[in-house]
Amino acid sequence: MSNSDITERTALVTGASKGIGKAICLELAKMGVKVAVNYNSSKEDAEKVVKTITADGGEAFMVHADVSDLEQVNAMVDEVTDAWGGVNILVNNAGIINDGLLMRMSDEAWHRVMGVNLNGTFYCTRAVLRYMVRQRWGRIINIGSVVGIRGNVGQTNYSSSKAAIIGFTKSLAKEVATRNITVNAVTPGYISTETVAGLTQRQKDTIMTWIPQGKFGNTEDIAHMVAFLASDKGNYVTGQIISVDGGMAI
Repeated sequence: MSNSDITERTALVTGASKGIGKAICLELAKMGVKVAVNYNSSKEDAEKVVKTITADGGEAFMVHADVSDLEQVNAMVDEVTDAWGGVNILVNNAGIINDGLLMRMSDEAWHRVMGVNLNGTFYCTRAVLRYMVRQRWGRIINIGSVVGIRGNVGQTNYSSSKAAIIGFTKSLAKEVATRNITVNAVTPGYISTETVAGLTQRQKDTIMTWIPQGKFGNTEDIAHMVAFLASDKGNYVTGQIISVDGGMAI
């Protein structure tokens, strides 16, 4: 583990068992951050993330919670607080999709996506914020999406939840700016994850026409930006919506 300006800080990363969340955990751990790896259903994957970190000399443990459930979120934050005293860095990464055209979308599909993506961000942030205010130091990094900026057919629920995170980020950043707490959002484009791997070749070809760089991103591209914002190098960056999308949001 290399030393950094956030060595020994504590982080809670939601939806951290695979994909972007996993990459963020590994990157923060490399910087000497203690990482709480949140998962909901992918327990075995979360265990692998923890083992990878600890095998490399880092400190991590996994915490279960469905972030759309307030009681589970509070219990998760209590568990991390009992272990490490509090959360210095929160990465709201947990998110789900349940796509479909609006006129056919069920109430359940709408509310479930909003529950995880938006309510989860609210619940987790509120649960850790008081500690950050007392410490007069904190980093809150919300993972949005390029479709929260430009929209996408069949994703009115997902796009709406991610667009709302933009307003959430900007408003909270103003509330806590004088407390040395920064609040930013990273909006990934199409990143090489299980979701993208499941697309048909025709879908991939269409998406590629939307990306000026002509390629999908890697999970590490997002993790590097998150690590920067979590560090003291990002101390003067707050309330920003930073697209990491190969130019897709231009």
